[in-house]
Amino acid sequence: MPTTEQELVSLHSRAAADLHFIRKTIESSGSFTSFSGVGVILIGVSAMGTAWLASLTRLPQDRLQLWVAEAVLAATLGFLATQKKARRDGRNLGHPVSRRFFLNLAPPLLAGAVLTVALAAAGKFELLPGLWLLLYGTGVLTGGAFSIRAVPLMGLCFMVLGIVTLLLSPHWNPVMMGVGFGGLHLLFGAVIARYYGG
Repeated sequence: MPTTEQELVSLHSRAAADLHFIRKTIESSGSFTSFSGVGVILIGVSAMGTAWLASLTRLPQDRLQLWVAEAVLAATLGFLATQKKARRDGRNLGHPVSRRFFLNLAPPLLAGAVLTVALAAAGKFELLPGLWLLLYGTGVLTGGAFSIRAVPLMGLCFMVLGIVTLLLSPHWNPVMMGVGFGGLHLLFGAVIARYYGG
């Protein structure tokens, strides 16, 4: 029985709608692969410099200012490098998987910012490095659930380092900050850049 033109249009519309649904389902269940290894390496390099400067500083308030400036620089470097990688790969950071990554990363970082203000006001500067490493690791681990395998592993390493830092004497804080924000970023950045496309 011959197919009418109207039936063909209807069939085509249904097929297009089905393909659109399938594409959206695949996209929403995918992983965040735009995480930039090069950006993570840049963060590690800048953190190494900050760790060195902080080791030369005597006042805890000055060290706090250095690390807050580093956090702003690191966030900027990470975002710009990730955006560049996403564009290169034809992806969008507004994608549902990307949004889930950032929405899971944000609460531990916000908690860290609030606790930083509270602990600094109370003069408990010695607790900040361990807290920062632990909460940053928590954010990377939870956000990394929607990313490549190396990202949650990096988060777990930061969490462990944060716990160890909180248990050690505050004398070790500058070293642990350099090992964490410098060394772990350099290590995992190199892995991500090599095995996950830059």
